[in-house]
Amino acid sequence: MPHREIMKAFTGLLLALLVALLSSTIVSNALPTILADLHGTQSQYTWVVTATLLTSTATTPIWGKLSDLFSKKLLYQLAIVLFTLGSVLGGIAGSMPELIAYRAVQGIGLGGLQALIQVVIAAMIAPRDRGKYSGYTGAVFAVATVSGPLIGGLIVDSPLGWRWCFWVCVPVAVIAFVVLGRTLKLPVLKRKVRIDWLGATLLVGGVALLLIWVSLAGQSFAWTSWSSVAYVGGAVLALALAVFVESRAAEPVVPLRLFRNRTFTLSVLGSLAVGTAMFGGSVFLGQYYQVSRGFSPTHAGLMTLPLVLGLAIASTAAGQVISRTGRTKPFMVAGGASLVAGLFLLSTVDHATNLTLMGGYLALVGIGLGFLMQNLVLVVQNTVAMKDMGSSSSVVTFFRSLGGAAGVSALGAVLSAQVASNIAKSLTHMGVSADVAVHGGGGTFNVASLPAALQPVVRAAFGDSTGTVFLYAGIIAVVTFLAVLFVKEVPLRRTLDADAPVTNAVEEPVEVTTALRGRVLDTGGRMVSGIVLTLTDLAGRQVDVGRTGSKGEYALSASTEGEHLLLATAGSSQPTVSTVRLGGTPVWHDLLLDSRGPARTAGRHAAPSAQDVVRGEEFAANRGRLY
Repeated sequence: MPHREIMKAFTGLLLALLVALLSSTIVSNALPTILADLHGTQSQYTWVVTATLLTSTATTPIWGKLSDLFSKKLLYQLAIVLFTLGSVLGGIAGSMPELIAYRAVQGIGLGGLQALIQVVIAAMIAPRDRGKYSGYTGAVFAVATVSGPLIGGLIVDSPLGWRWCFWVCVPVAVIAFVVLGRTLKLPVLKRKVRIDWLGATLLVGGVALLLIWVSLAGQSFAWTSWSSVAYVGGAVLALALAVFVESRAAEPVVPLRLFRNRTFTLSVLGSLAVGTAMFGGSVFLGQYYQVSRGFSPTHAGLMTLPLVLGLAIASTAAGQVISRTGRTKPFMVAGGASLVAGLFLLSTVDHATNLTLMGGYLALVGIGLGFLMQNLVLVVQNTVAMKDMGSSSSVVTFFRSLGGAAGVSALGAVLSAQVASNIAKSLTHMGVSADVAVHGGGGTFNVASLPAALQPVVRAAFGDSTGTVFLYAGIIAVVTFLAVLFVKEVPLRRTLDADAPVTNAVEEPVEVTTALRGRVLDTGGRMVSGIVLTLTDLAGRQVDVGRTGSKGEYALSASTEGEHLLLATAGSSQPTVSTVRLGGTPVWHDLLLDSRGPARTAGRHAAPSAQDVVRGEEFAANRGRLY
């Protein structure tokens, strides 16, 4: 796809990304105020975040698999609709249970947005060129994460109230929906679809039970109680059955063969800790600055700028260098080391830590996340075939979200217990009953409503407990560092699809018996770059996908002989098609693009047959189904 067409579609993708990031950053900074207004507790604070993470995590691999089977554009638009619906409903919530339920709806759409954006980009841009566009993504990330907390703080502190934190993103979502409808054009080939609904249900159920257990254990029941046994046993049973079903399904939601690839498996492990650091940091930092340090929501948003700027600058700079060099591992190793160092330094904070020093710690965490987040997905996309792009990308995103959901739940439980313990100790020294201490201070976010003598105790308890949260997050981040350290680097390819089996390929090696090479020319004889070429068999099943290079050249291959269809897609122009017969020896096939009708062969081949013309006209007539 030409750069101009990519940028048009990229605009809609970036707008949707802006909506998702703004929603999370605006709301996260407003949560202490929201929970104080709706009389929420520490457990409910965690559940407002966990509900979104749970549904987005559980549905991410399903969105990814559907993108391998259906129109990526329609699925992306559906995700925007669900996300927007959840946002509108969240703004009218009248109680904590309602807010948590609406956040769960929002999470379903968020799962689609975070899974499909990587899939759509992979369908348009080759891995080696993808770094050139990461700068735009980094810029949007910076704008959203910097402006989100500030906008959220201003809205909360203004007469509008916290409900507009949900509604302010709706107009941007509508614009993103319209722009994507007009600009995003990717070929969709009809084929027989079999969705593994049983595997999807078991996967969602197992993950949900696991996350609910992590959220409730230690608060609603003990970690070693029979309730814990029931939750964990149910989760293990559901996930074990999911593995059994996935291993035998024709179209598994999570193809288990992907885990045969060392790069894929290590990237999944690394993503778990990245999710914990990313979501945990954003959730508990806002609480630390507002509850412990007494800052307003606007001021709290400003205090997180070092983390945000470190992330945005690191991801943008790394993308540009990676695009030129094709190497990702040095940045991932550096990112893992920076993340570990930053989190362990944050484990030393308390209610009186120097804020300038803390800003330096946050910058280290941001740099680590910037070097790791997109590159963990990129190295996986570089090793898989186009037909598995949706599944593989979404699985990595799934485990990152799983790490975030489990991390927020577990760390929230640790924080709640630590806060209650610290309050009890402090008030016991003051001669106040420990039962009163825990009941009076451990569960509220409206510190200003507490007695004046109790407020400093609660603020100090929250501040001193925050370091423990980052200590556990730092220990988990060591897993990410070790994972990226052992990733075997494979140079980024310049094609959309893998041209030939490589060392780390996730597919079983197959003997390629046919090869198709050639060039794409326009009517003036000029070579055309950026044309997406799709090779299918006569039944319409996709065989290979590629894109013409700078000199109009392309290279495709198939594992079977016989007649195949070659579909050429040039931006918004009419799709063109021709028939090629592949045998045991390489075939040279030039395509001559002609906007007035179907593709014509050029150079060494004769004009198309009447059958070719009919097929070309059928493709043109059915263009609506292709896009």
